Amino acid sequence: MSVDVVAKTSAMLALQDEMNSRVDPDWQRRERAWARAIWIECAELMDHYGGWKWWKASTQDLEQAMLEIVDVWHFGLSLRIRADRDHAVSAAVIVEEWMSPLPSRGFLEDVESLARHALTSQDILISIVPALLSHLGQSFDDLYRAYIGKNVLNVFRQDHGYREGTYRKNWQGREDNVHLVEILSALDADAANFREEIYRALSLRYAII
Repeated sequence: MSVDVVAKTSAMLALQDEMNSRVDPDWQRRERAWARAIWIECAELMDHYGGWKWWKASTQDLEQAMLEIVDVWHFGLSLRIRADRDHAVSAAVIVEEWMSPLPSRGFLEDVESLARHALTSQDILISIVPALLSHLGQSFDDLYRAYIGKNVLNVFRQDHGYREGTYRKNWQGREDNVHLVEILSALDADAANFREEIYRALSLRYAII
């Protein structure tokens, strides 16, 4: 088990806990429907991957498919955060499951497995996520990079009225997720100020809409 992978998973759990607490200070007591959010995101993930709607043309967008996996991931992390906030313990369990990946039956079938598990077990099927990433040519480090980016975007949205309904999701004719992908491609995920640089870049783009 890689110490770096456990540390990064623990860091993601801490950031997710912080984000959830910002929206709902008592979020754990409220028992939000995280598993429902996972299976709904699975449908959006399929749409971005494309190719399953035989009755119409579809365009594959693997970058946005990656962000949908990140959305699933942050709902899954929320399910795995312990009441005592011991993120290191949760991270070790997650990584152990990650290191025993399920074989892929095909991208769409793997997404269906993820959705089915969320519906039946009210949990995230960690062991299928490596296969999903592999279909996109991505790895755990790519997931970590994209998760940090989406976490910052979620914070940015809250800072700019997302919950109140005043936030503008489309900037210069493109959704904020598209801007995020461009920003991440130009930054170093290992830099100490990675999160701050993402926020700054988002602010600069949002200021000129």
